[in-house]
Amino acid sequence: MNSAGQPARRVLQRLRAARRRVALVTAPESPRGKRVTLVSLVVLTAGITALSTLAGVQITPTLALTVPVVLGGFLLDRPALQALLVVVAVAFVVEVADLGWTDVRPGSAVVLALMGVISVELARDRERLGLSMGRGESMLLELSEQLRRQGELPPLPQGWAADVAQRSAGGSTFGGDFMVSTLTDNGRRLELALVDVSGKGVDAGTRALLLSGALGGLLGAVPAKQFLDAANDYLLRQQWDEGFATALHLTIDLETGDYRLTNAGHPPAAHYAGGSGRWQVVEQDGTILGLVPDVTFPVAEGRLARFDALLLYTDGLVEVPGRDLELGIDRLLGAAERLIPRGFEHGAEALITAVAQQASDDRAVVLLWRT
Repeated sequence: MNSAGQPARRVLQRLRAARRRVALVTAPESPRGKRVTLVSLVVLTAGITALSTLAGVQITPTLALTVPVVLGGFLLDRPALQALLVVVAVAFVVEVADLGWTDVRPGSAVVLALMGVISVELARDRERLGLSMGRGESMLLELSEQLRRQGELPPLPQGWAADVAQRSAGGSTFGGDFMVSTLTDNGRRLELALVDVSGKGVDAGTRALLLSGALGGLLGAVPAKQFLDAANDYLLRQQWDEGFATALHLTIDLETGDYRLTNAGHPPAAHYAGGSGRWQVVEQDGTILGLVPDVTFPVAEGRLARFDALLLYTDGLVEVPGRDLELGIDRLLGAAERLIPRGFEHGAEALITAVAQQASDDRAVVLLWRT
């Protein structure tokens, strides 16, 4: 059986190797692939012209010739695109001459010229980033997925549960709110940071990704009392134009329920006491990260008893222009009280839907409770 299967396996290996060689040769970013793409678009342009002039097919020159121009903007580098545009211009003149100059509107040339300018700008942007066709979009998706993975909580021990939800401004795939977390002391202690980077939506997404990687590396690697100090130093070194962020840092002993909250200009957390059935705001007023060095961040300590919960959130849930922030917090806690009869499971998403479904800012909620 093994000897009989060896020839088939060798054939499959050769086919795979041949497929890889063809992919390398014909890839749009390879030298031969670029030549093949340019020749294909020139042939397409010539075919459109032939259909219009020789076969008598009535095609609007602008409508047809914009197809190779747009494709060239996505597939070719600028030198090859410029060569293609020369060919398209010649084809346009040939078609116009065949149709008759009086039958062609000047707007046709204007539209075709505009499409050429747009294609050149597309090619320039791709060259500046060093990306081939479609790589920009795929990189955004990869960054979004990485930011989402970094925001996942580690598995918690029995007796603890958590829920996290995030929504970005404008429906984009990622924004400026993120969370990083880790378990330390052999799984006994949970440490997490909820961060809101300046800006919103895609504009803040790249800064959030860089900052989440840095803070994720600091989390658990530096003493908890020094975490926000280190984060502040990191942001100051970046010298970003909008290089500030708010953050709420939490460490909690998963055996005793004792927690420590440090606030850097972030909306205050809320503590739910299962015994009384009430939410209580943990009042803190800290300095925003990335503004001034050597600052002291306020600390609050407490304990989560059985059936207690902690609510952490970003300002997208409570901040409305022209309205007092405390009103937004009261509204959020009112929605949190309505979760109590049914429990906190899937409560983070429910809170966003209840108080900030159509907000124009990024939103994030973390719910942590003892079962």
